[in-house]
Amino acid sequence: MGRGKIEIKRIENSSNRQVTYSKRKNGILKKAKEITVLCDAQVSLIIFAASGKMHDYISPSTTLIDILERYHKTSGKRLWDAKHENLNGEIERLKKENDSMQIELRHLKGEDINSLNYKELMALEDALETGLVSVREKQKFLTKLMDVYRMFRRNDKILEEENRELNFLWQQRLAVEGSREMENGFDQSVRDYNSQMPFAFRVQPMQPNLQERI
Repeated sequence: MGRGKIEIKRIENSSNRQVTYSKRKNGILKKAKEITVLCDAQVSLIIFAASGKMHDYISPSTTLIDILERYHKTSGKRLWDAKHENLNGEIERLKKENDSMQIELRHLKGEDINSLNYKELMALEDALETGLVSVREKQKFLTKLMDVYRMFRRNDKILEEENRELNFLWQQRLAVEGSREMENGFDQSVRDYNSQMPFAFRVQPMQPNLQERI
């Protein structure tokens, strides 16, 4: 039996809808690549899923901008409003300015200067002199800045040495004062002990004749 026709309508089941989207998306991308290779066609394909994720394909021989411009010229439909046209004009101006700056940079490097006339060479020389003066001024400023930095470093080292010396002297002073307090405490203890004795006594010999001899 042949395969029956599938009614084209929205698939209500979200899982089935996602599976069908994935299969159909891969199939249409494959067809776009095949027609590009087989027929030497220029194809631009953009697909947005319900989730907002984008899939696209552009023929390797072209770009999306080229495709849109060709579509604009062929169909006569206006794709860009005045705002986009002004933006496009600004982009073109920036491109030209960038190209001009690239040429000027090559001239400053000494490249492609054979085609310059006398006035252009004089302007180039003035620009080089101005740049050289600016570089020298910045170099002087950096030199002064480094000198200030070195001075601060030396001052920091001096302060660290002085701090270490003061700490050493303070420790010595604490040690001396602690020793004096210990000595004073010992003397006071001896005096207190002597003051607490009930009476003084003297050793007497056991035999009277020894006392007479003494």
